Parts: sequence; C-alpha cells; structure tokens
Amino acid sequence: MILPFDFQNDPFLLLDFTADNPELADLDLTNTAVFTDYVFGKIRQAGAVAGVGGYNEHRVIYRRSPHFNQTEESRCLHLGIDLWAEAGTPVFAPLDGIVHSFRDNNNFGDYGPTIILEHVWNDKPLYTLYGHLSRPSLTGLQVGMAVKAGQKIAELGPFPENGDWPPHLHFQLMTDLGGHQGDFPGVCTLSERERYLAICPNPNQLLHIPGLN
Repeated sequence: MILPFDFQNDPFLLLDFTADNPELADLDLTNTAVFTDYVFGKIRQAGAVAGVGGYNEHRVIYRRSPHFNQTEESRCLHLGIDLWAEAGTPVFAPLDGIVHSFRDNNNFGDYGPTIILEHVWNDKPLYTLYGHLSRPSLTGLQVGMAVKAGQKIAELGPFPENGDWPPHLHFQLMTDLGGHQGDFPGVCTLSERERYLAICPNPNQLLHIPGLN
C-alpha cells in the first residue's frame, strides 16, 4: 500500500488519457484548474476514492507542456502508474529501503518535488520513484536514510508546486537509474518504448490494482 486506500476493495476509477477519450479534445489541458476539475469531477461522479492511470499507456495529455516536446519526436508513453487523489494524501514506502536521492523538479508539467528510494527486491537492486509531492515532503530527507515498508515518506502536493498537475502520485519502478539523481524520465517516445520498458518494469507488481495489466 502506498496510498491510504485498499484498491482490492475500495472503489477506484480507471482514467483514460489516450486519444480514445474524446472528452480530452475539448479540454484546456494547459489550465491546471480546469484539468483538475475534470479529473476530480470524474472521480466524484464514479463514487471512487481515487483515480488510476495506466502503465505503458500512449497518452495525448503531454501536449499541454513543452517539457515533453523538446525534441523532434514528442514523449507520450507513460512509464509509471498514476494515482490521482487529493493534495495532502500521505504516501507510504512499499518496501524497506534507503533514500537514494530527491529533488524539486520545478518545471511546468515536470514532477515537482520527487523522491527516489533504493531497495533490494528478489535479490536485485530496484528503485522506486515518487513524483508530484508537496515541497515539505523533501524537508529533513538525507541520502542514505533508512526507510521501512509502510512508513510515511511524503504527501501529495497541490498545484502549482507539484509540477502544475492535478494532484496525484506518479509511481515508477526502475532497475537502472543510469546516473540520474532525484529525477528519471517518466514518459518516453514511442521509438524508445522497448529500451525504457526493459528497465522500468510494471509498478503493478507492487501495487496489485485489479484490472491493470
């Protein structure tokens, strides 16, 4: 459990941010308040405790920010799982580990405050990334600090400090950080899909959310 919800029993809403969702075409995604009203309106309408956004999903929402469009080929493939919930929602470590690194990635559409934990899982190194946190979540952290499974490590941040997104947690697994500190791509281009999916396994191995791949 990384948020205070039981996804096996509590109602949640799968949110579609692909081109298959016609509602996105008429939505001003650059206006974070409008985007937030849309996301949480859908969650409330469904009577859900949270929204869930999928791994390996080809999304259209990244057109909202130049952050994902800095090269000839835009980044559009989501490498983590998103858990959409109110700002202030606590975030818990899913495994024992240590703080690897942290940073405030303060750009429009970026992660905002971010924590990366380092673990040993199935006798191999595994890193977990938590993006879109509150700024106070980074206070008092130290590289190498021990973290226990189930320990509160952060809270979801409000916009704009969370990278200017509707409040949610971007949760991602990496087997190789490639030298990154406090940051790692959470979205890649379609041509990079195979390379990134090889080092970013499906986070649902830890979350166990029904209905996700």
